[in-house]
Amino acid sequence: QHALNSGVRRYHVAPVLCQRAKVAMSHFEPNEYINYEKLEKNINIVRKRLDRPLTLSEKIVYGHLDDPAKQEIERGKTYLRLRPDRVAMQDATAQMAMLQFISSGLPKVAVPSTIHCDHLIEAQSGGEKDLRRAKDINQEVYNFLATAGAKYGVGFWKPGSGIIHQIILENYSYPGVMLIGTDSHTPNGGGLGGICIGVGGADAVDVMAGIPWELKCPKVIGVKLTGQLSGWTSPKDVILKVAGILTVKGGTGAIIEYHGPGVDSISCTGMATICNMGAEIGATTSIFPYNARMKKYLGKTGRADIAALADEFKQHLVPDSGCQYDQVIEINLSELKPHINGPFTPDLAHPVSDIGAVAEKEGWPVDIRVGLIGSCTNSSYEDMGRSAAVAKQALAHGLKCKSKFTITPGSEQIRATIERDGYAKILREVGGLVLANACGPCIGQWDRKDIKKGEKNTIVTSYNRNFTGRNDANPETHAFVTSPEIVTALSIAGTLKFNPETDYLTGADGKKFKLEAPDADELPKLEFDPGQDTYQYPPKDGSGQHVDVSPTSQRLQLLEPFDKWDGKDLEDMLILIKVKGKCTTDHISAAGPWLKFRGHLDNISNNLLIGAINIENGKANSVRNALTQEFGPVPDTARYYKKMGVKWAVIGDENYGEGSSREHAALEPRHLGGRVIITKSFARIHETNLKKQGLLPLTFADPADYNKIHPVDKLSIVGLKDFAPGKPLKCIIKHPNGSQETIMLNHTFNESQIEWFQAGSALNRMKELQQKSS
Repeated sequence: QHALNSGVRRYHVAPVLCQRAKVAMSHFEPNEYINYEKLEKNINIVRKRLDRPLTLSEKIVYGHLDDPAKQEIERGKTYLRLRPDRVAMQDATAQMAMLQFISSGLPKVAVPSTIHCDHLIEAQSGGEKDLRRAKDINQEVYNFLATAGAKYGVGFWKPGSGIIHQIILENYSYPGVMLIGTDSHTPNGGGLGGICIGVGGADAVDVMAGIPWELKCPKVIGVKLTGQLSGWTSPKDVILKVAGILTVKGGTGAIIEYHGPGVDSISCTGMATICNMGAEIGATTSIFPYNARMKKYLGKTGRADIAALADEFKQHLVPDSGCQYDQVIEINLSELKPHINGPFTPDLAHPVSDIGAVAEKEGWPVDIRVGLIGSCTNSSYEDMGRSAAVAKQALAHGLKCKSKFTITPGSEQIRATIERDGYAKILREVGGLVLANACGPCIGQWDRKDIKKGEKNTIVTSYNRNFTGRNDANPETHAFVTSPEIVTALSIAGTLKFNPETDYLTGADGKKFKLEAPDADELPKLEFDPGQDTYQYPPKDGSGQHVDVSPTSQRLQLLEPFDKWDGKDLEDMLILIKVKGKCTTDHISAAGPWLKFRGHLDNISNNLLIGAINIENGKANSVRNALTQEFGPVPDTARYYKKMGVKWAVIGDENYGEGSSREHAALEPRHLGGRVIITKSFARIHETNLKKQGLLPLTFADPADYNKIHPVDKLSIVGLKDFAPGKPLKCIIKHPNGSQETIMLNHTFNESQIEWFQAGSALNRMKELQQKSS
């Protein structure tokens, strides 16, 4: 590089750079190469323009700008036009993403893309039986995704392959990559130094179509790590602590960038755990700088050539000295204690040593009914090894788990390797049930039999989310999130009142003993066992491939374009529901049994807002029909309004739409006649999803105006003819007694997003532009 800059010996340097450019992004795509030279070129252009040191996040984000020389850049304000390297989709969201891509009329994806079958496998009896059952029940959907992938050039990971984020870490993420995925925990890839961002399916379609992808220029929150992890403290405790500090919306609009000397004490998969759960604080994504732990992981997963290339360009894969963050948090890992967060929200943080007393004080059940380890957040080889180390100690004293105990391997490679190395055997012997390589109970795919719905109980998991009803659809399940080794220890003790750092267990011989802090290899001593081959390569030419969607299918439905804006203000809209309190995408579009309808917009719309609490009566799925004055389910009321040709709005509280990236939470209200969502604030992904589908996500200029709107009012949004970036809109509230008042509403639309609204959706606008160009 020095030689290039000084103009010396170019003849000798050029072949080296040419050789560098020929490192494949993945061995599954040998002809798609890492382009660090373009990243470097863009970074240099932007650094010269901004004339300041850059954070790592800025380097990778700005390194993927469509036009680095002219792009306006202001953290937290301007919208960036970006060129991501690749796209990944899980099967629940891939259905709608591929249906939208089919609707676009394009022949093939423009960037490397993959589909991962992990969401539709229900945990019931154990891995093999559950997988066979899922393949049978979901055959139509799997066939659609496999054939669509073959036709449009998308790689297909079959059911049983594993969880999307673990597979990405093992095969696709690398330092400096920009990857977007149709799942909110896509930031998992930040553990390998990539900018990996969760999006809705419509955003994925933009990238697959070769259109620059828009993202509001993120702020950067720095988390400086000092000291080093030891004992019972794990990487999970870092993000549990950060969640407690920032809360579920404290990272909104920002990238969380970890740095400092403490980073090197964390394994690569541990860094991925921390980045993964950054979704729970609303962060755009999270990232760690490239280091020796990442290099070691790349080598062990068959990508030593990528590590060697990353070494050459390392200056662009770490932050500049003297770079400035918008906020800095400092955590001393040597002082950090094991944490457990919950219940009902992932940011309610407690040290494990305190949780028993807090639970008794709050009236939370202290007896643990089920402990569950695994998930996309914590299912690495190291995680399984540390859990097995705890279980082995219990077995040595004649103990098994007092609570039910389940294990979810993150991938087929992890499953095969822990079977070979004996971890799975130990976990079974202590009472564990090994589930399929899939999301399972983490996303509500759990046929739970040990309790009745409405029964108050406690579970502990190594998952990432614990919203009400998230895991088992029971609103009385108190779910707590912690590390796999703490889950294992608590499951053996059977109670939240057990602190493994200080408390003793009684062995089968009646003698007391204390569990030692677990120790396990971060990577297997032997090579990983890849297990079964579960990948389907797309053919070189898929033009002859047929993709079948039956018109009578109850699970798949081709899309019809949404109606265009009629050029008028939205007048006299009814209020479908005024939501009270937390309203996640789980509340707006429930998962669990509804996952089977993710490819059928009309059928899945029957779950619209059924989990949201109506402020008028304090109930879920019970709203007043303003035309009949009768109370009924939310979807039925919305369908009635649509049938009568009446537009409607939703009024929401803080951080509306937090949680999953599922764009069905935006598609459903649009499909059933909704036009406006007005809230105190939005979660990033959901706000973008709403814009993509032609809805108006608006926020109160004065949050107190939330109290001025009542469920029986009518609303008019005026000023749409002059709709412009940064210009507030007026809302006229018409009360039943004939009185009116006007409030101001803010929005974050830019010019192209306003065009999405006017065209009816971003997809409609894409097709308009294609028609003009052709």
